[in-house]
Amino acid sequence: MNPFPVTSSIVSAKALEEFAQEKYGLNKNYTCTLFRTGMNHTYFLSDNETKYALRVYSHNWRSKSEILEELNLLNLLKANHLSVSFPIADKSGAFIQEIKAPEGIRYVVLFSFAKGGKIRFINLEACYAIGALMAKIHNITLNKTIDRISYDQKSLLKLPYEHLKRFFSETLPEMEFIKDFGSTFKDSDFEPTQYGVVHLDIWYDNMSIANEKDITLFDFDFCGNGSQILDVGYFCKQLFHIETNKQQYELKKDSFLEGYQSKRPLSDKELKLTPQAGASVYVFYLGVQAQRFDWSNIFLSENYLKMYVGRIQAWKDYCETTVINPIIQ
Repeated sequence: MNPFPVTSSIVSAKALEEFAQEKYGLNKNYTCTLFRTGMNHTYFLSDNETKYALRVYSHNWRSKSEILEELNLLNLLKANHLSVSFPIADKSGAFIQEIKAPEGIRYVVLFSFAKGGKIRFINLEACYAIGALMAKIHNITLNKTIDRISYDQKSLLKLPYEHLKRFFSETLPEMEFIKDFGSTFKDSDFEPTQYGVVHLDIWYDNMSIANEKDITLFDFDFCGNGSQILDVGYFCKQLFHIETNKQQYELKKDSFLEGYQSKRPLSDKELKLTPQAGASVYVFYLGVQAQRFDWSNIFLSENYLKMYVGRIQAWKDYCETTVINPIIQ
């Protein structure tokens, strides 16, 4: 009997262990364990002394050229001594492997392990350090472009709305909100801002923190081109939802912005755009969940949509009544 076709699979950790040992010349003490599934699948390789992260990209999620652009960006940041998880070359010098999964070709990349741990409630010192690191990345990539997605009104709002229409009625108040919000986003509003490469997913889940302030960023899977205030706005928005105590949020947000502006100033216009920027990226990720239904089907319900859009509305309402002040250097 022929195998039944699949759209997604979980690759055997044992098979990946043997594959990595051979490709990267690792000793037989290295063991491979599945860490988590998601947009892509992450495994850890460890011999109790050295640890790596192994990413298995989902089938047809990223092209080989897109992955190469991501890795080139990481190598650029590493060459500039920035703290990011970087790709590891195999014995032949190649960074990208291919494996034949049941659904088709999947790409595999080995990354350095980000030391430390994920900390949801970060302190002021860590917020400052995150801001400074983000600004350093933006300085290096300012006015550069990579051969990947450009984040604008179409990719951030219009296409996500189209993806969501496959699952939700356009008459739902939440869908009407997304559509109306999309009409208020004008690419021209962002033209005076600093443009370059963006990470687009900088928050506590994509960084490790050691000694409460040593930050290592990872997961550049959504890197692309756009106004770099998108990264600033998205981090502030994520921080807003984590910190239910808004006095603490304001302190941490100000510390983050102070850290950022210690390395790179933000104009008054950019600061005023942070609410719109953060909300736009949030809509984008709702569209990703619809686009990748195989990963996110447990989320896509009317209750989830109501909760998610409610968060965007709460952020917008808060920002409309709170002045974001520039940090004076």
